[in-house]
Amino acid sequence: MSHHIVEVKQLRHVYPDGTVALRDVSFRIHHGQSVAIIGANGAGKSTLLLHLNGYLTATSGIIRIGDHQLSKETLAEIRRTVGMVFQDPDDQLFMPTVYDDVAFGPLNQGLDTAVIEQRVVDALARVDALELRNKPPYHLSGGEKKRVAIATVLSMLPEILVLDEPTSGLDPRARRQLMALLQDFHHTRIITSHDLDMVLELCERTIILHEGTVMADGPTLEIFSNEALLATCHLEKPFSMQGCPVCSPEGTRRRPAQQRPLVPPHGDHPHDHHHHDHDHHHDP
Repeated sequence: MSHHIVEVKQLRHVYPDGTVALRDVSFRIHHGQSVAIIGANGAGKSTLLLHLNGYLTATSGIIRIGDHQLSKETLAEIRRTVGMVFQDPDDQLFMPTVYDDVAFGPLNQGLDTAVIEQRVVDALARVDALELRNKPPYHLSGGEKKRVAIATVLSMLPEILVLDEPTSGLDPRARRQLMALLQDFHHTRIITSHDLDMVLELCERTIILHEGTVMADGPTLEIFSNEALLATCHLEKPFSMQGCPVCSPEGTRRRPAQQRPLVPPHGDHPHDHHHHDHDHHHDP
């Protein structure tokens, strides 16, 4: 598979009521990157994610996943590569038991019974939910549902994990468990979230959407240090950066070396990333 594993070119989406949700969106995501797509409500984040494996059809533009351009002919192959986890796990869990839900994808891939069983066990073990295998999904807590929803995707062995608001509705403990799980996924991750502290911890690169356009694309710390950009896009710094002695202008400690300009939205090469020389400790 191509090293440029996700490529979006001039993507535009207009809903039937005339609402323009995406306006010529372009970017590339390389294998193994963890990328956040953030923006205020209505910026186009969820609409964009739903294009990455064909749940929505673009009005115009091109999407390539690896060596394949998204089309009716390549849709099945792309959906094996791109695993989508929806914001509401109830949209993903519909079978009588957790086992049946996690087995659903491999079963539709035409795998034999023994392989399906192993896929289910491996996926549930990976999200620390093996003991839930015989439970009905509607008996699960919100955090358990999120983990099982991720297992339904992991059972199909995706190379790209796409998550829409993964920490939405979770208590602090469930949030930490989910973040630990995502840190352990070493393939490509694409995440939309209003949880900017999670973004800061998990994603080395951030793309800001504003009114359906890419306003910025670059290293996450640079994005969150640009107060004028955040204000324009109706965003605020992560809580962990508010009042930080390194990030704030009045800080007395040495600030990082001069930052490079943000990478253009459709640059051809991986980003170099700069990090703080200190750790933020916080309990969400």
